[in-house]
Amino acid sequence: MRWYGRYALSYRDLEEMMAERGLSVDHTTIYRWVRHYAPELDRRVQWCRNRNSGSWYVDET
Repeated sequence: MRWYGRYALSYRDLEEMMAERGLSVDHTTIYRWVRHYAPELDRRVQWCRNRNSGSWYVDET
């Protein structure tokens, strides 16, 4: 789930990566996990997004 959200991978790419690690996971199952858990992960990282004002400055030193 984290790899799909972070990197430009397809569900079939993730299925293949899991198979390399000895896990048998179908790409449809990964799709269902993303649909189920993505809203919850988005809700949990809201505090991170709200802390940043959107602007920042760099000092010359």
